[in-house]
Amino acid sequence: MNNDFERYYQQIKGRQKRDTLLWSLLLVALYLAAGQVAEFNLHTVWISLPHFFDYLLETVPVLHWSLLFADGRTEGSLAYWGYRLPIQLPLIWETLQLALAATLLSVMVATLLAFFAAGNTQSPPALRLAIRTVVAFLRTMPELAWAVMFVMAFGIGAIPGFLALALHSIGSLTKLFYEAIETASDKPVRGLAASGASKLQRVRFAFWPQVKPIFLSYSFMRMEVNFRQSTILGLVGAGGIGQELMTNIKLDRYDQVSITLLLIIIVVSLLDTFSGRLRRWVVEGKAA
Repeated sequence: MNNDFERYYQQIKGRQKRDTLLWSLLLVALYLAAGQVAEFNLHTVWISLPHFFDYLLETVPVLHWSLLFADGRTEGSLAYWGYRLPIQLPLIWETLQLALAATLLSVMVATLLAFFAAGNTQSPPALRLAIRTVVAFLRTMPELAWAVMFVMAFGIGAIPGFLALALHSIGSLTKLFYEAIETASDKPVRGLAASGASKLQRVRFAFWPQVKPIFLSYSFMRMEVNFRQSTILGLVGAGGIGQELMTNIKLDRYDQVSITLLLIIIVVSLLDTFSGRLRRWVVEGKAA
């Protein structure tokens, strides 16, 4: 018995070494090929990296402990650093609403489309191909490109950002959702079909319980992505905190760049915590 295990162990160990070597050689070859095209060079990155931190250091506010809680007219105080908070906080709220609205719409549309696009839900092949083609086009176009087109059509504001995020999210989520459906076990589906269940009943009682946790995870992740993307869309006039961030960068208001980035980081962290708790509550039926 020990000899059989030792032989099996040596076979697995040899296979793992061989696979590791092959994958390592492949990655090195890809790095060399891609590096030549993209002009990527580790030496250049290492030499130039300190300049990146130079800019970050510029954005760090100069605070003095003795003046920390002084009024907003005193340089070196927290109030002086955050004198634009009355403007930035409503913009953060607008950005959050923008991302939430786009995510809710895209999740509903993508959920419906995914069940028609999945290969194991017995949808017509022509319809399945048409949906996959459309959503591939939607996610191929970057959010920024969509936003530029909608800004030209609707003008500066939140509507271009909402439409850009919604269209790209529908394309991305539909693909993730129908791939999740295709990985679901077909045993419950066959059981319900043998019992005379309709297609809708099979979707509701066989597919949906299996894919619901995955759908929730992807939806919450997309919410965070949409919030971060909405800050970028503001750079082209699509509303939100991105416009404030771009203005501060252009005017070299480094202290306001840092507080704007800090607000974005705080909101993303809160979204991550809240989405994790909400997902556990929905899936497990209890708060965590």
